[in-house]
Amino acid sequence: MSNFRYDINGLRAIAVIVVVLFHFDVGFISGGFAGVDVFFVISGYLMTRIIFRELEKGTFSIFKFYVARANRIIPSLVIVCLVLLVIGWFILPPLEYKALGKHVASSVIFLSNVIYFRESGYFDTGSNSKWLLHTWSLSVEWQFYILYPIFLVFCKRFFFKTKLKLLILIGTIVGLVISIYITSVSPNSAYYLLLTRAWEMMFGALAFLYPLKKSLQRHRVIIETAGVVLIAFSFSFISKENAWPGFLALIPVFGAFLIILSNNQNSMFTNNILFQNIGTWSYSIYLWHWPVVVFGYYLAVPNWIYFGLPLSILLGWINYIYIERINFRLFYSWKELLKIKPFYMVLILAMMSTYIFVNEGFLSRLDENKLNIFEYNSNLVSNLPEEIRYLRDQCEVGYMDDKCNRFTEDSPDAIILGDSHAQAIVNSIYDSALRSGLQGNIINSSAFGCIPIRGVIHSDAERSNCSLFNRKNYNYLKNKYINTPVIIIARLNLYPFGFNENGDVKKPYIFFENESNFSESYLLTFKRNFISSMCELSANRQVYILKPVPEFSFNVPNEMLKNRMLKYGDRLINMPDSEYVMRNKYISMVLKSTIENCRNVNIIDGNDVFKEKDFYSPYKKELPLYVDSNHLNPAGSKLLSKYFDKVWKNQDKS
Repeated sequence: MSNFRYDINGLRAIAVIVVVLFHFDVGFISGGFAGVDVFFVISGYLMTRIIFRELEKGTFSIFKFYVARANRIIPSLVIVCLVLLVIGWFILPPLEYKALGKHVASSVIFLSNVIYFRESGYFDTGSNSKWLLHTWSLSVEWQFYILYPIFLVFCKRFFFKTKLKLLILIGTIVGLVISIYITSVSPNSAYYLLLTRAWEMMFGALAFLYPLKKSLQRHRVIIETAGVVLIAFSFSFISKENAWPGFLALIPVFGAFLIILSNNQNSMFTNNILFQNIGTWSYSIYLWHWPVVVFGYYLAVPNWIYFGLPLSILLGWINYIYIERINFRLFYSWKELLKIKPFYMVLILAMMSTYIFVNEGFLSRLDENKLNIFEYNSNLVSNLPEEIRYLRDQCEVGYMDDKCNRFTEDSPDAIILGDSHAQAIVNSIYDSALRSGLQGNIINSSAFGCIPIRGVIHSDAERSNCSLFNRKNYNYLKNKYINTPVIIIARLNLYPFGFNENGDVKKPYIFFENESNFSESYLLTFKRNFISSMCELSANRQVYILKPVPEFSFNVPNEMLKNRMLKYGDRLINMPDSEYVMRNKYISMVLKSTIENCRNVNIIDGNDVFKEKDFYSPYKKELPLYVDSNHLNPAGSKLLSKYFDKVWKNQDKS
């Protein structure tokens, strides 16, 4: 026990406590995510101590090192994943169960950080539905465990210890610089990937390689206190609004470095009975706490922290006693690979979870009522007439292919400009035209994700051609199709205010020249560009703008299916009228100003069909009206058809 570091065990406790409190949304722990950075420093120190001591003795084995890490990490991880798969079978809709299968597979093979990097940002509210999001840090650590000993063994052949220490110091500095740069240009990748996190673990290595000099050891309490202050500062004053890791991560990292460096085994901060116990259970608590957090979100349990927090500690303690403390046998040769029990755990669970993913989350779990919800939208689309499918086949501006050139020499009944909401609603316009005695000859010159106004630059790189696409549309319509009505259908509030799915707001979605920040002047510029664009279009024709349809913060059919699986009522997904008003307050003002400033501009408002008393409902007769959170399905779109009749009536009058 002489090698046991009470200070490091207490530091583990501090790190896991703040991470757990942050995830349970305790307000004063705004920077609790930095607890993971502290864990990285601890890991770097311990790994370096193990490897260097055995290298100096000539007893180090890379294979033995890997097996020891696998025995320590994998069994508990597998148990958590297995429990989630069992629970998910009963409560998760197919899409979410399929996603869980993918996340389990990526977690047990330690690639989940790459998967989550590709899917979303760590701080996105939608991340609350990802049961194994926290395993990204285990994947980063494991990737470090794989590469770090190989690097040290290789360098040991060519460098003495002094030069090797210097090499690690230089590598740490270079890694920090790389992390700062990548954080500034791509914060999401910087958060998740090993390249931008390795320096934190190497900082821990420096605490072992450059121990406190004897002349400074009498100041160890001061050094430790400074480290505690730095860590406390990062937990309290840094927030998810700060780009991370970057240079700010130096604060908790250097704080952890100082605490480890001080080596104070009698610390009042770390060596107390509470922190020693929590530190001992820290890995198990970390593994269990996030699924508990997500479970509370999933069931929408009020004040979940009062139940979830003690449950996380209890599950962590049980896991430590019965799983983590199991002493699996160590092996020393690659020839013994097939004897390693954690290897089979990973193999079996990876195969199970992959099978779940490949089989689309097992539709066979659903009874007929639930299956109807799941298949409803795809059945609606497959039953659409061929001419409507053509109209729905929109331009992908990333390619600017033939779908982007819809204009012909024919005399169309109407021209549609818009984004993917136009695609979702085009069938109702077609039905309205036929009902009014027209041929349904409609040109849909819309493009996914492109607001149909001049002078905008989309923040999404895949939409970089939107400005060119809009310019072509406007230039073409300047002298063509005179008196042919133009219908504008777009998710208008998305562009100035960003997405609202799962409460995940990223603003803005478009920019204007010299207006790169979200501000009052930005909103004025948006309003000015929108009005000038509509006035240009309406100079020689009638223009009709569809008022934005209600948007929900969740996938409607998936939420309905989830409620059925949990035996909740669909009423839980209704949206108060006040929420719609708040989301569309600015756009409503812009539309009003557009009518006042432009002739021949009309507003179509069909949202009454979704309204019941003082709320909006995304379903009728227990079937969804939406494909996702904001796009109407053909049934929902058809409800709007009668509101487009005014387009043709006004044409008759003109």
